[in-house]
Amino acid sequence: MKKTVLLFALAISIISCNKTTETKEFKTAYIDTSKLMEESTEAKDIEVKYKDKSKVMGSQLEVEVNRFKSEAANFQKNAQANGQVWAQQKGAELQQREQELSYAQQAMLRQLQEESGVEMDSLVKNYRKVIKDYGKEKGYDYIYGTGDVASVLYAKDSYDVTKEIIKLINDKYKSSDKKEEKPESKKEEKK
Repeated sequence: MKKTVLLFALAISIISCNKTTETKEFKTAYIDTSKLMEESTEAKDIEVKYKDKSKVMGSQLEVEVNRFKSEAANFQKNAQANGQVWAQQKGAELQQREQELSYAQQAMLRQLQEESGVEMDSLVKNYRKVIKDYGKEKGYDYIYGTGDVASVLYAKDSYDVTKEIIKLINDKYKSSDKKEEKPESKKEEKK
């Protein structure tokens, strides 16, 4: 009986040693997310949109700031001539105005950050979907992201699909612009 158990154990060990482990190679790629955001037409358009909006809002605020500076300069000229009571009252008004301008500037910056943040979050969500669809279509097991928040410490350049994704995203963005332009041109033709 001991010989049978010993032979059985030996047979199992021989079989397990001869069994080759099956390893599946994974198809991987990576995308430089910083480069994607820098070279994406849609991301550039959003950046330009908010720079322009910032300039418009900033110029409106700048008019108020210049008016304030002018009043402050006049205050200093007229302070001695109009007396201490006037100077205290006018000084308090100018201080309050300066604080209001500071609050307005902070509110403007906060509004721009919130609006652009919502658009950029939507853009990133859309890009993730595009990358996921791309990965499925091309048969990738993994697509990693590098850039500002690097999750890949090293990868061969041959695994970099950033340019393909940028082209895909830019082409989709351009084709969506054309679709949006067509209904407008049809409305103009009907007039």
